[in-house]
Amino acid sequence: MYHVHAFATPNSVKVPIALEELGVPYQLHAVNVRAGEQRHEAFLALNPNGKVPVLAETDSGFVLTESAAILVHLAERHGALLPVEPRARARTFEQLFVHASGLGPAFGQAGHFRRAAPADGSAYAIERFAGEAERQLRLLDRVLGEHRFAAGDSYTIADIAHFGWLWRRGFAGIELTDAPNVARWYDEIAARAAVAAALAKVEALAAAS
Repeated sequence: MYHVHAFATPNSVKVPIALEELGVPYQLHAVNVRAGEQRHEAFLALNPNGKVPVLAETDSGFVLTESAAILVHLAERHGALLPVEPRARARTFEQLFVHASGLGPAFGQAGHFRRAAPADGSAYAIERFAGEAERQLRLLDRVLGEHRFAAGDSYTIADIAHFGWLWRRGFAGIELTDAPNVARWYDEIAARAAVAAALAKVEALAAAS
């Protein structure tokens, strides 16, 4: 049995989406990051970095952190959401790494400085990360103008990774008005039964906290 320690965050949602897509049973455990539970001793024993999500396997005691690593592990273990053909597989990893090093951090920092930075002295940071978030959005829109999905014509863990932050794009001040390809892709992903089920479960964590 998989145990997923998570909250209603862009990175957390990726794991239950993958598990729902794979049809694998799991249990969700709320880690209320708003209340600082990610810094509690019990959670730090699972992830000393104090970040969600965390995947724990009861059968083996295996614990894994970092959403991208968890997505790769699940895809490889269950033989889905990650192409076997070398070039298609490489393209999927390319987009996964673009997300982990580019889009995700840009959206996160844009949101942070918009909401938490002091009123004075933060204009440069706000402009810097808002601009980078918009640039990453344009890059993804270009990719999705050439392919149905992020890494080609098949739905993969790269789509799940990107979807997490597009789901919470309002935090970063991002709109899809000028990104029609991303808007089309987002609507298609959001309409998937597995995605809808995962979102409902993750949002319930926040509602109950």
